[in-house]
Amino acid sequence: MTDFTVRPARAADMESVHRMLQPYVMRRILLGKDLVVLYGATQEFVVAVDESDRVIGCGALHVMWDDLGEIRTLLVDDDWLHHGVGRALVDVLEDNARALGLTRLFCLTFETTFFERRGFREIGEQVVSPDVYAQLIRSPDEGVAEFLDLAHVKPNTLGNTRMLKQLA
Repeated sequence: MTDFTVRPARAADMESVHRMLQPYVMRRILLGKDLVVLYGATQEFVVAVDESDRVIGCGALHVMWDDLGEIRTLLVDDDWLHHGVGRALVDVLEDNARALGLTRLFCLTFETTFFERRGFREIGEQVVSPDVYAQLIRSPDEGVAEFLDLAHVKPNTLGNTRMLKQLA
């Protein structure tokens, strides 16, 4: 394998991200995102690119609250699995979270072993105070609803594990 680099996403990368996402949507592993939604979230994404600047992986950091963020849409091209791309993406997203002053990171995943190796632990309910919960429940964001484990997103989360990491 050749080398890769992780960098902030550019608007021009979002079509590649969208293409990478589609097989996971078809297999009901990830929720679909319209291209317009991805373009609107470009600033949340980092991408891993090979030497020819082809997108081989991506991940996003979404701020949910003053101390809490979510790692979303973490994808690695099949040809690049087990070459450190996912780890590198998570490392950069964690650095970005720290730079924003976040102290906790959430993820909803089937890949529990991968995230456990990075310090994430399975969580139950009630991970925020009642006051914060009352604010978060107002969010139209499906990821926030998944974090709160709301009933209307249960079909989206079947088989997934809710995990949290305390950032040092």
